[in-house]
Amino acid sequence: MSAPEAAVMAIEEACVAAPNPIDGILTARFACRDFCDAPVARQAIEEILRVARYAPSGANIQPWHVYVLTGEIKHSVSAALLEAHETARDAHVSEYKYYASDLPDRYLRRRQEFGRLFYGSLGIHQADAEGRSRQTAKNYSFFGAPVGLIVTIDRRLEVGSWLDLGMFVQNVMLAAAGRGLQSCPQETFAKYHRILRPLLSIPAEQMVVCGMSVGKARGQSPDRLMPRAEIDEFATFLGFED
Repeated sequence: MSAPEAAVMAIEEACVAAPNPIDGILTARFACRDFCDAPVARQAIEEILRVARYAPSGANIQPWHVYVLTGEIKHSVSAALLEAHETARDAHVSEYKYYASDLPDRYLRRRQEFGRLFYGSLGIHQADAEGRSRQTAKNYSFFGAPVGLIVTIDRRLEVGSWLDLGMFVQNVMLAAAGRGLQSCPQETFAKYHRILRPLLSIPAEQMVVCGMSVGKARGQSPDRLMPRAEIDEFATFLGFED
């Protein structure tokens, strides 16, 4: 092996061995469902959004819009959604379908495992409909977070723009984690778009996609509850020399 080749190999090995700060943020992020009431300054949210806007998007159309809520408007939104959840939840439905009606077995098993692990960690039996409903209701108070986001997309755009939006939402969560904040993405807000629209003056062409809670976690980061598939379950490598 030549000296240049040895040097390159040494650099590659060092990169693999050295801790990567981005990797740390990715793996430490979790869906926080218990926030403390420590305030988050507008400047911090602006910094997060300023970084998140660099998410890639086809032809740079940047198909996202964010409503940032705190204080009285957040309380008003929470009160309206909690009342709807308590009294008329079946009268509300999202404008898009999140899950397939007939999930293939692989994904169905993962969804079932999520329910078992998540509700089990809270001491709620999966057959306890009221207990699960009480847990769902906590979404609408943003799990106690001081800041809530409502994310929308222009309904005139196609599915490719939803890929762009997903990358933006991920950027928001990672930028928050990099500043010592946690977050929880919440699709369930989309269900109550008819309530959110007048409260936030959301124009008709905008579809409510999700909400997000942002703030400081109440306690230490918990052990990761949800497993992830091993690489060989979702990746196919072609053309590499072993």
